[in-house]
Amino acid sequence: MAHDHNHNHQPGTGDFNRAFTIGIVLNLLFVAVEVVYGLLADSLALVADAGHNLSDVLTLVVAWGAMALAKRSATATHTFGFKKGTILVSLASALFLYAAIGVIIWEAIGRLRSPVPVQGMTVVVVAAIGVAINTITALLFMSGRKHDLNIKAAFLHMAADALVSVGVVVSGVIIAATGWNLLDPLVSLVIALVILAAGWGLLKDSLHLSMAGVPGGIDAEAVLDYLTGLPGVQCLHDLHIWAASTTENVLTAHLVMESGGNDQFLHETAEYLHHHFNIQHTTLQIERSEVDGRCHTEKTGGQGQCWPGRFPGADPSDHNHEHVDETVEKGPKTRDEPETTLQRQIAVNFF
Repeated sequence: MAHDHNHNHQPGTGDFNRAFTIGIVLNLLFVAVEVVYGLLADSLALVADAGHNLSDVLTLVVAWGAMALAKRSATATHTFGFKKGTILVSLASALFLYAAIGVIIWEAIGRLRSPVPVQGMTVVVVAAIGVAINTITALLFMSGRKHDLNIKAAFLHMAADALVSVGVVVSGVIIAATGWNLLDPLVSLVIALVILAAGWGLLKDSLHLSMAGVPGGIDAEAVLDYLTGLPGVQCLHDLHIWAASTTENVLTAHLVMESGGNDQFLHETAEYLHHHFNIQHTTLQIERSEVDGRCHTEKTGGQGQCWPGRFPGADPSDHNHEHVDETVEKGPKTRDEPETTLQRQIAVNFF
């Protein structure tokens, strides 16, 4: 059995402590300013932006806490540590974002029915400050947005706030020039819809990881091709790929082999999965075949999927990883053999 503890050298929590501190302090101060001047100017767009900023401050605080919690060591009752909290917080961040959008839309509809005078130039000045603050904060998180779902959430929240503030500036200028107060709620609605679309990816990804789906960027079919193509592997079953956190991925699988499967084989396989598929934790269970090297459904309780190896007679010591023969037809060897790639993908994605 092999377990690879190598980790990607991605930006960690410590690299973003300064970003979180600056982002939280700046946005808290700006929320107070927006609320005060939004009420004084009778601008729904400013008040809505303040509410959106407040939800983002909460998101930053919770995300920061979750990332710090993920660094805690595993315990007897939490054997994976507390890394899963980063995924749950990313889901909460998406829900917070959608809740803020709901408030904006509700208030905007009310203003459309009963427009009120808006002090355009006050809105312009305050919103312009917001553009600067949110842009600076978003840039602090830009470098880590591709490696960590929580950092991506923080970046998207701040970038969305900057977009909101730009829209508010534009509406303030037009209102000051024309006196068309109806534009304030209209701009709020447009911005809400833009944020709704931008936040969909975050919600979908975080929900997917919360359901133990295969992390984005990992091709489950390619992983299956690689493992079934290892020399000496007669078949593979109980393949599971999921995320331990927003930055660390896990794989477990049972390999049926007539011989081989020594420490070198396990180590090299784990290293390959780490460097080519971004899987940091690999656990492989080696099993010996009993009858003609066939993969039996009873090994998985009669329900699991079982994929035949493509080089079962090869010498396991000849561990060449540079292969994936796309011309070889693969498929689970069970009583209910999936007929499509989609069905095989589902078998890999979930427990």
